[in-house]
Amino acid sequence: MDILQAAILGIIEGLTEFLPISSTGHLIVVSDWLGLQQTDQNKAFEVIIQFAAILAVISHYKEKFTPGHSRLWGNVIIAFIPIGIVGLLFHHQIKEIFTIQIVAWMFIIGGIIFLILERLYTEGTHRTKDIEDLSIRQAFWIGIAQVFALIPGTSRAGASIVGGMIVGLDRKASAEFSFLLALPVLAAASGLDFVRHYSEFANTSWMPLIVGFVVAYIVAYLTMTVFIRFLERFTFNAFGIYRILFGIILLIAFS
Repeated sequence: MDILQAAILGIIEGLTEFLPISSTGHLIVVSDWLGLQQTDQNKAFEVIIQFAAILAVISHYKEKFTPGHSRLWGNVIIAFIPIGIVGLLFHHQIKEIFTIQIVAWMFIIGGIIFLILERLYTEGTHRTKDIEDLSIRQAFWIGIAQVFALIPGTSRAGASIVGGMIVGLDRKASAEFSFLLALPVLAAASGLDFVRHYSEFANTSWMPLIVGFVVAYIVAYLTMTVFIRFLERFTFNAFGIYRILFGIILLIAFS
């Protein structure tokens, strides 16, 4: 992997990790377009740029890392437990079900769900607008929804956002909670991959890793900022349409 390829993948990771459009699906497609194989060294690179996304969340919400926000982090842990358990128990089975066709169909299905959800969405004071006001019940059901993200192409952010909106969060709160929920999920997944591919870091060039990390961090930080501002004025319809179109393109391109 050269520096340009590393920068491109860093941009893709930063753009897609916190948007409801599946970062994994996009990384696989762009890696294929760049002619990069799913080697152990390239998987090690993906670990690095995921750590950049983790750091971006910590930087963006640094004021939340105080004892006064212990209730919020308790809800984050509760929401993480379902995907943590299912992912650990069925990790190998999940890897085996990956195909481009499954990714494509999950893009399409996810897009349709967003369009339906927006059709049924009603503004009002009954919506939870602050992530600090989340209940344990809401956090748990968001965690259950996030389990579906284990299906390739679903999108972790998308699944948790859908779960949040279903249990009564508004668009902005759903997105923000999905950002924080990324911390334990990405940390667990990246940590596991790091252990598995630890030796590969010693056998690869560090410059692409550094470039990918820096680019992914900057883009992820900016993406979270812009995404929240976007949701203050617009809906998820654009993401639903994008997912459907992207899924159709995948089915055509890889048929």
